[in-house]
Amino acid sequence: MSVYRRLAPLAAVLAGSLLLQGCLVGAVVGTGAAVVGTGVKLTGAAVGAGFDAVTTSDEETKLKREREQRDYERQQRRCEERQRRGRGC
Repeated sequence: MSVYRRLAPLAAVLAGSLLLQGCLVGAVVGTGAAVVGTGVKLTGAAVGAGFDAVTTSDEETKLKREREQRDYERQQRRCEERQRRGRGC
């Protein structure tokens, strides 16, 4: 019984300090849920959303390439126009 009396204040201080950490609490709860297995679906969804935020889709990649190609062609036209006028690029 004395072991529990010693651990109770320590647990209370630890819990209180974690509550003051904000983001850390979410990380600890998320990790605890993943380890215990009660929030596996929620954790998987959060990881999936984070992964989607970091990666780009094929459509986004295609749009980026098209935009870069248009910019390159515009720059080439401007350079050709400047050369016709006797100026450098």
